[in-house]
Amino acid sequence: MGETVVLRSLLGDALRETRLQQQRTLREVSSAARVSLGYLSEVERGQKEASSELLASICRALGVRLSDVLRDVSEELAVFEPHPEPHPVPVLEVVPEPAPVSAVLSAA
Repeated sequence: MGETVVLRSLLGDALRETRLQQQRTLREVSSAARVSLGYLSEVERGQKEASSELLASICRALGVRLSDVLRDVSEELAVFEPHPEPHPVPVLEVVPEPAPVSAVLSAA
């Protein structure tokens, strides 16, 4: 798919969708979550990377489990995320250490 999807954008979309399905305003949810309206708006638009504590607070205000939101976002992210290609690990050749000179002379 080639496009880079930012996790914070998917989280913001999921939170906004939940809020709109509940027909609640930014003001209502921001007040219940104890976060500024402007900050919540930025989180919903994917412009701010919310901490886990803030995400939990927003989810409580929306009456949804953070784990459910994260699972839904993870499933959506999996659609866009490319499968990683393995990178070969270089193999180092082991070179035997030369025998000490005294051992070579005593063997002769």
